[in-house]
Amino acid sequence: MSLKPTRKLRVIVLVREDLVPPESLEGFSPKEVELIKTEYDVVSTLNGMGHEVWPVGISNELSVIRQAIEDHKPHIAFNLLEEFAGYPLFDQHVVSYLELTRQKYTGCNPRGLTLTHDKALTNKILAYHRINVPRFVVFPVNRKVKRPGRLTFPLFVKSVRDEGSVAISQASIVRDDQKLAERVEFIHRQTSSPAIAEQFVEGREIYVSIIGNQNLVTYSPWELLMKDLPEGSQNIATDKAKWDPAYQQRVGLVTQVADLAPELQRGFARLSKRIYRILHLSGYARLDYRLTEDGRIYLLEANPNAQIARNEDFADSAAHAGVRYEALLQKIMSLGMSYEPG
Repeated sequence: MSLKPTRKLRVIVLVREDLVPPESLEGFSPKEVELIKTEYDVVSTLNGMGHEVWPVGISNELSVIRQAIEDHKPHIAFNLLEEFAGYPLFDQHVVSYLELTRQKYTGCNPRGLTLTHDKALTNKILAYHRINVPRFVVFPVNRKVKRPGRLTFPLFVKSVRDEGSVAISQASIVRDDQKLAERVEFIHRQTSSPAIAEQFVEGREIYVSIIGNQNLVTYSPWELLMKDLPEGSQNIATDKAKWDPAYQQRVGLVTQVADLAPELQRGFARLSKRIYRILHLSGYARLDYRLTEDGRIYLLEANPNAQIARNEDFADSAAHAGVRYEALLQKIMSLGMSYEPG
């Protein structure tokens, strides 16, 4: 059943050039569907709601966006880009371009993207505000790997800038200096970016979806569980856990509403709103936490412009809080229409 919008909008949907969605997903494999699902769900749902929608494939030319704006005169650009010219950090500059052209857009503003794209910078800012983050060190490319004495094993090694669980696996958790050096070199080679090694925090993996510009709303806290992990493996969001349906089935991966005491739920909501404001976020985001056995909460990552496909964590969390998918997309567009740079 479709939800009719109160106002018909002209919408350009900015997507990576190779992720322009087809009219139907028939004939695609589950893995292929996983890669293009967000783009397909957003475009098809907005069309079903009665909006005029044009997907715009972006590679490395801003002129494509300019041409789409001139051709369609959109009320809003629905931004699903996570990179530009193959570089993960450059999507923040695309948003800056939209602001320079006075084009309304969905999702996070350039400053929030800049702060959160650098995981080390995020941790420094939050530590200054006395918010729990893991201890960490950054290893630049082509530098010797030397672990500070204060940083004890086990450590979790990942790219300082890449998102979507890129290059993350069970081997990302290292327990000695040799494995640390090997994993840092792997990250440098695979992502061409600095590596960050964080103190590995044992505990439950909790996600909090949050939406808003000034008035913020958090949806039901969500939890990642893998019920059939091999012995010795950790419950972490690896690349395979995120993108490989066969692996998800093999390890019994589920994400579901987190069973938390009401006081702890309120604590997550308060903390999430505080972090969102400290990092100058807008639009919508997902905050990834670890909850330790003794009740301490550590922020692992802040993810502006989180994945918003149907039946994924953000949409499911919103649905559990009573917000249907069509209403969620409409809310995201309304926030974009009302956002004023500043």
